[in-house]
Amino acid sequence: MSIEFRTSERSTVGIEWEIAVVDRETGELAPVAGAVVAELADDRPEPHPHVTAELLTNTVELVSGVHHRVAGAVEDLLGLVERVRVELDRLGAYELVCSGSHPYSQWYDQELTDKPRYHKLIERTRWWGQNMMIWGIHVHVGLDDRDKALPILDGMLAYLPHLQALSASSPFWAGVETGYASNRALMFQQLPTAGLPYPLADWAAYERYVGDLVRTGVIDDHTEVRWDIRPSPRWGTIEVRVCDGVSTAAEIGAIAALVQCLVDWMSERIDNGEKLPVLQPWYVRENKWRAARYGLDAEIITDVAGTERLVTDDLRDLVTVLVPVAERLGCAAELQEVRRMLDAGASYQRQLRVAADAGGDLRQVVTHLAREFRDGAPGAAPGLEPTAR
Repeated sequence: MSIEFRTSERSTVGIEWEIAVVDRETGELAPVAGAVVAELADDRPEPHPHVTAELLTNTVELVSGVHHRVAGAVEDLLGLVERVRVELDRLGAYELVCSGSHPYSQWYDQELTDKPRYHKLIERTRWWGQNMMIWGIHVHVGLDDRDKALPILDGMLAYLPHLQALSASSPFWAGVETGYASNRALMFQQLPTAGLPYPLADWAAYERYVGDLVRTGVIDDHTEVRWDIRPSPRWGTIEVRVCDGVSTAAEIGAIAALVQCLVDWMSERIDNGEKLPVLQPWYVRENKWRAARYGLDAEIITDVAGTERLVTDDLRDLVTVLVPVAERLGCAAELQEVRRMLDAGASYQRQLRVAADAGGDLRQVVTHLAREFRDGAPGAAPGLEPTAR
């Protein structure tokens, strides 16, 4: 199977932001996203190119344009948020929130968006698919050469726990405190073709992999390969999908800057003839679990020798390494926001503190998430959970 990879301008960036709609009074997920998307289509036969429906009718996905700078992509998203808010206010009393999971809504109360693709997914995956009440952010970074895609994907897997821990925002699931910083990470990988990518030697090997899945009826096309990090041939990008949804534009900008800088840094090293280091797959898998379980308190494996380090310490040093890249790309301010995120605590930590202060009332967590979304910046710093391995 031949899969064309559309070459993009190097290190251009685009962001997708999955956002949940909740009832303002109850905090429950609200099935009104379809009405919003339809209204914003402005009577066009095709859906709005930047405001789209998702698997469940409680979700809208906002898609930025292609930009050289992260700030431009974030500005796009904020403009789309305002348009969505106008339509929601016409419909009733609703709020927007974004986290990796909803604290207490139940899967059996949700409505499926009426698309053949989604019906096929749920028919095949049943209970696991029905439980996909999850939200994330996806960051696309342009590649100027198709043959960079898989080496950069492999190299990026060493930084998967950094991104997962930084964005972790799903400590609750259906009313239960799970003990995980990112329960979404482990839920999503239950779907066929989701989770960590397979080691593939080159683009031809990727084409054979997709061809095998199409031939055996697992997928219809390469867009149904739902890896945590994947090539996106249609756009000519590396797409990082591992991150939980985050509530604020500041956090989205920080995560997007980190991804853009990492990809550009690796692209430059390939241009200079360097072979990117790659962690053993078993280390990558262990790192993913540790980041999902412990978030910013995770000790991760940082090299092929098995060196372990606290993910926050490694993130701070990584930001320092990437400063020259960020200055070249025009995202230095957004990259420094990573340090502020580490100081303020991740969303999962803030949610746990709100729940504890409210005596376990998870409605207050939804109120907190809605407030952060409106304010555009994280709330007050929480107390930290005990460090564990």
